Order: sequence, then structure tokens, then C-alpha cells
Amino acid sequence: MARTTRRHRVVSVIVDGMTPFEPSVSSEVFDIDRSDELGIPWYQHRFVTPRPGRVRLRGGFDLHVDHDLSALARADTIVIPGWCGSTVPIDDELAEPLRRAHARGARLVSFCTGAFALAGAGLLDGRRATTHWERAAALAEGFPAVDVDPSVLYVEDGSIFTSAGSAASIDLALHLVRRDFGAEVANYLARDLVVPPHRDGGQAQFIDAPIPACADTDPLASTIDWALAHLDEDLPIERLAAQATMSVRTFIRRFRQATGTTPHRWLIHQRVAAAQRLLETTDLPVERVAEASGFGTAASLRAHFQRQVHCSPQAYRNTFTTNRADAPARRTA
Repeated sequence: MARTTRRHRVVSVIVDGMTPFEPSVSSEVFDIDRSDELGIPWYQHRFVTPRPGRVRLRGGFDLHVDHDLSALARADTIVIPGWCGSTVPIDDELAEPLRRAHARGARLVSFCTGAFALAGAGLLDGRRATTHWERAAALAEGFPAVDVDPSVLYVEDGSIFTSAGSAASIDLALHLVRRDFGAEVANYLARDLVVPPHRDGGQAQFIDAPIPACADTDPLASTIDWALAHLDEDLPIERLAAQATMSVRTFIRRFRQATGTTPHRWLIHQRVAAAQRLLETTDLPVERVAEASGFGTAASLRAHFQRQVHCSPQAYRNTFTTNRADAPARRTA
């Protein structure tokens, strides 16, 4: 999204029976106005519900929502932050405005079980989607026209985005911020939320052994930190394994257990993220960006960048270039 003075309008739909976590992600990411903090027009957000007033969430939480579904007609992005159960159908009162919003080009987003609402409205037919791994079988059984992938954190299929459960909604929200405002802003927000700045949507939902926080005592974690500091160098799997003092086979197995992805795929995504930051904050030519981020050649950078970011490095720079003086400052406690 090009930077303009008009705020991107986000509407999150709240209904009785939702869990409180996913609506809180909408609130934290989209509702808190960061315009002055970041020097950009932040999102304009509101919660809506079919019948304004008291909305009862699970776990003893009640919300008072002032706005009805009419706001969906003007929304740029509509979020369904969870749903009230995999067996609860969506009625036409909500399904119809969702279908109209999709037809006019609005971005539709579901967190966790919110995919059941989009599927119930017929918006996921013929599309790849995900939801919480415990509910994936129910989604596939109830909506056989949906290509359900239970193994990933989030899925982007055209203008429809779906995420896995709970924390994966944060990953998808940061992905949307990255698309709208660039890697620097998304990374700043991730620091503010104290969460990882970028977990690839294709990463596994369930991770057997998360990387310990203490990087100086775990060889795998310290190797990951070392690799991030040496992205511009050739990093074959043998070199990474040697850095971790492991055999190649053991390193690959431990890496997948700890991160949910392969070393090669992880490196590609980290290098694209590094290239994004360089394109946003420097005037380096694409050839130098490719070298500094570890791709070696501009052609290699363009191929991987297009695959991951869905545009060319130059198009990304044209959209998200920031002057150094305009870069957001880190908030101090």
C-alpha cells in the first residue's frame, strides 16, 4: 500500500462466544494509533457486531461494542478474529456484507477459527486456507471445497488471509503491517510487542523444541545468531553445522525441531528480510543489496524477492523508501 494521508480502514467483527485473545491482537496492532509515534498515517480501526451493545466472550470477558455491521461497506480490511465454534454457522446478516466486501476488493482476514466464518460465507471455496491445527479436520470436513493446510502459520491466497491459532494471529497481523508499511515499521512494531519480527507463514504450527532464550549456552541458538550476523557470506549447511559443532544430519534435525522449517528456507527468508530493510533505508543499488543480503547476484535476489514479497525489489523500494531521518526511533522505557 502506498503511503498516503488517508488511513487504511480496518474493521474487526466481534460476536458472542469468541475467545478474547484474537480480538486483543486486532486491538493491539490496528486500534492503537501509532501515527505520531511512527510518522505515518496508521490504521483507522473499529470493532463491529451484528447488534451493538454487550458481547459476551469466553473466559468471563464482556465487551461493549458500539458499531454495527454497516462499517463493513467502507472497510479496506475486514478481520474475523476467531469464531464462536466450528459447528456454529454464519448467518446472512454477516455473510452477505462479507461477500460484497470481497467483491469490491476489500482484504479479508481470519484469525484462528475465524476461517469457519469465511468458509461459511463461501469465500474460501477453491482457496488454500488454514486454521488452528485442532480444528483443521473439522474445517476440511465441513467445507470440502476449501484446500485446508493444517501445518502452516498463515496463508495468503489473493486478497484473503487466514491464520492458525492464537499466537499465529500475531504473525499474520505483522505480515499485514509489513505489506502495508514495510519491514522497518513491522520490525519496530514487533519489538514494541516483544515478539519475533518475522515468522514465515509456511513455518510449522507445532514446534517440538523451541530455541532456548539463552543463546550463549545453546549451540543451535548461538549459531542462528551468528548466521544472522553473516548473511552476506556463503552459508552452506556444512558451515552452519560446523558452527554448531554438530553433524549435518543432527543439525538439520535439530533445526527443524526448533524452528519448524529447514535451514535453507530459513536463510532465504532472513536474507529477503535483510534486503527489505536495505531497500527501505539505503540508496544502495539492487546489485549491492543482493551482495549485502547474501544473494550474490541481482537476478537471484529478484527471483527470491518476487516469490516471497510478490513484487520486484525496485517496486518495493519505490513504495517503501524512507529517509533515514524519517525512520522510527526506538521507544525508551
